[in-house]
Amino acid sequence: MKKAKILAARKAIDCIESGKTFAVDGFCGIGVPEELYIALQERFLQTGKPNHMTMIFAACQGDMSERGFNHLAEEGLVSTAIGGHWNNAPKLQKLAMENKMTAYNLPLGVISQTFRETAAGKPFLLSKVGLKTFVDPRVEGGRLNKRTTEDIVDLVELYGEEYLVYKTRPIHYALLRGTYADQYGNISLDHEACKLELTAVAQACKNSGGTVIVQVEKIVDTNIPAKNVIIPGIYVDIIVPVCQKENHQQTFATLYNPSYSGEVHISLPAEAHTHMPLNARKIICRRAAMELQKGSIVNLGIGMPEGIAAVAQDEGEREKITLTIESGPIGGLPLSGLDFGAAANPQAIIGQASQFDFYQGRGLDQAFLGLAECDERGNVNVSKFGPKIAGCGGFIDITQNAKMVAFCGTFTSSGLTVSTGDGKLRILKEGRIRKICKAVQQITFSAKYAIQTGQKVLYITERAVFGLSSHGLVLQEVAPGIDLKHDVLDKMEASVEISPSLKEMDTRLFRQEKMGLSIQ
Repeated sequence: MKKAKILAARKAIDCIESGKTFAVDGFCGIGVPEELYIALQERFLQTGKPNHMTMIFAACQGDMSERGFNHLAEEGLVSTAIGGHWNNAPKLQKLAMENKMTAYNLPLGVISQTFRETAAGKPFLLSKVGLKTFVDPRVEGGRLNKRTTEDIVDLVELYGEEYLVYKTRPIHYALLRGTYADQYGNISLDHEACKLELTAVAQACKNSGGTVIVQVEKIVDTNIPAKNVIIPGIYVDIIVPVCQKENHQQTFATLYNPSYSGEVHISLPAEAHTHMPLNARKIICRRAAMELQKGSIVNLGIGMPEGIAAVAQDEGEREKITLTIESGPIGGLPLSGLDFGAAANPQAIIGQASQFDFYQGRGLDQAFLGLAECDERGNVNVSKFGPKIAGCGGFIDITQNAKMVAFCGTFTSSGLTVSTGDGKLRILKEGRIRKICKAVQQITFSAKYAIQTGQKVLYITERAVFGLSSHGLVLQEVAPGIDLKHDVLDKMEASVEISPSLKEMDTRLFRQEKMGLSIQ
């Protein structure tokens, strides 16, 4: 049996040839082979090689500053990038926005699943995910700049229904990470917070005739138990034992917490029990929590919706629902910031592609995602704002397929200040940016598709709640203390329908004491 070579990071990276395609696996700050990225950047800066590479990734890896993909943002190193999420690597974003690389943004779940199709030798993935959004070739085809012209997504009709065709391509190198490697090159994920799609990426690379390079924490003397092997040694060509612990953190925020990897069950972090201050965010999260249903399987997006779990915890109701994360954890407490993608005390951690199989098959009962920009038709944009590429991440996979979806965000942004008292809301200072507009900059959520599938959709803000009809947004609730014309209608760059049964939002949302939430 041929055994994997054991090399230092730079020696491993020296094996990479220019003009090839490489795939990487990780999620924000989780599972990042940081030492390999540092070595790749170092080699390029010293020699100009490898260059003109094509990079494929599902989730962006980075700390919003220097780490992760930011190491790869050297002009000429990567000439084409196909990714699901871009937000954590601003330096890579900059290259795309300045037309210095060909760049695509596709749904994170789709890319995750495409690795499996590549491994199986299939030419494409057939999916409804992305229909009528910016990924649809009739809209933008997932292209992010003028330099990007090739169509990598096609539209077909089968048995009277529309599908998108996501093309696969050979993978010549895979840069991956695990916890331990044994004498056979088998890789385990003992200390990792997520499984992601490591097996599929390794298989895809191996079956493309490529080279699989895996960074590990340690090479162990004993054989890894067969059930613990995530990347079999037969797929692995090079093993790189990490030199510096800071290049192999569990997440970019946490060196190591065994509750994130499901090794132990510990008391939940103190912040899980901290009462949120009564501000616009808490009002929104309280109103969203009123939509929770007992026994529901739920996904909470990053940012604003994370507070829904805190509200449910404060009200003693969190155990009535099961929270899930697109990266694979099920149950426990989803974490935020540079820990995002991990959960404390998860009940289970499954592969990312498998999690998206469940999501795309309409297994999610409820999803609560951010509301960055919305138009009068009900379309939502969270992926592109002027020169900034956040990317859609798993947003399209999740929002398009959850049985019920609620978008949560402030009515205006950049400077909004509110106060509460006597169960009423007052706007002390209005935000400079009006988030409800005539037309969004990019369609990340398609209202037209939601209407077509009969999905229940809500748009929850601190002062108003909207529903979705065939005509577009419908104003259903207004906060007590708010002037309908001055504080709502005049603060939108859009025309919306007003429900004949328009009512006030529950006054409990605006009081300091617990609201008495009861999830039924």
